[in-house]
Amino acid sequence: MLKGKAVVCLILVFVFVFTGMLSAAQVMNIKMSYNGPADIETNAVHEFAVNFKNFIEMGSNGRIKLTFYPNSQLGNEEERMLQTINGLTMFNIASNAGIVSVYPQIYAATVPFMFDNFQAAHQFFDHSEYWQKTREEFREISGVTLLEAVEEGGFLAFTNNKKEIHRPQDFTGLKFRGMDPGQVALYEAFGASGTPIPWTELYMALQTGVVDGQMNPPTYIISGSLYEVQDYVTMANIQYSCQWLTVNTDWLESLTPEDRYVIKAAAKAANIINRLSVEAKVNQRVQFLKEQGMKVYYPTGEEMQQFKDIGQPAYISWIGKRIDRQYIDAALESAAKANQEVRGNE
Repeated sequence: MLKGKAVVCLILVFVFVFTGMLSAAQVMNIKMSYNGPADIETNAVHEFAVNFKNFIEMGSNGRIKLTFYPNSQLGNEEERMLQTINGLTMFNIASNAGIVSVYPQIYAATVPFMFDNFQAAHQFFDHSEYWQKTREEFREISGVTLLEAVEEGGFLAFTNNKKEIHRPQDFTGLKFRGMDPGQVALYEAFGASGTPIPWTELYMALQTGVVDGQMNPPTYIISGSLYEVQDYVTMANIQYSCQWLTVNTDWLESLTPEDRYVIKAAAKAANIINRLSVEAKVNQRVQFLKEQGMKVYYPTGEEMQQFKDIGQPAYISWIGKRIDRQYIDAALESAAKANQEVRGNE
């Protein structure tokens, strides 16, 4: 299956080159902003950006060139989204914070424990009814097009420095860092307390005991050196870790059909490569954490169901105060179909 996807990418490269030879026009220098450093080893979003840029420039025969602005150089999430809406920046890879500033309904795609595996998440973000509706509404409301859900680090895992966590009851009495109020609601449902702490302050908070644990994919546990202040990892497939490739719709529609095709195909091909790269590195990153002394636990199917039965309702209750229930139901239904379709193909 993976080999087949790799072949698709190679075919697309040849298509890009051929398409780029169809016409010649004035060179367009386009801005692209995103989070994190310009480092392929530590930032999967940058790896995506590099491949996306290469495919676009090959496919347009050099007529469309991208200039990167990593590390949020052009502003915070809300500011960068406004720049994309206003056409000051054409491409922006946004986290949830950027999208919810104009379209909070995207929260429905972040419900924890929705996906059995990577393949189900891919099916959801490539083909589901929820995703198609989300893309259409987001474009209508914001004037910005969602091109891809860019895989950035695998599934989130729980870590802490007190004890192994096998089931929800093991959270009782622990203190966890929450990235947002939704994560805090999740911890509280498990019997722990949750405290919002910025990423830049997390290491110190863990080191000094302000909190006992947190949740992030292995790539961020490593990049933040959290293994130095955490002893246990629970690989619970909490949330699919992704960001959102967005583009100003008016600019996109102003291009020739050939150039629009190049951009959309480039986004798809770059994301396929990103998925292969991210997922291939998960096991080696988990092995690295073990080598640093962390104990890694994979919950059983029964334990995962316990996490889902307790955690999902709490998180849904939180987002249900922010968006209409129909979006949540649509996401859950689409996720269930994606899981079922993947099981049927195994």
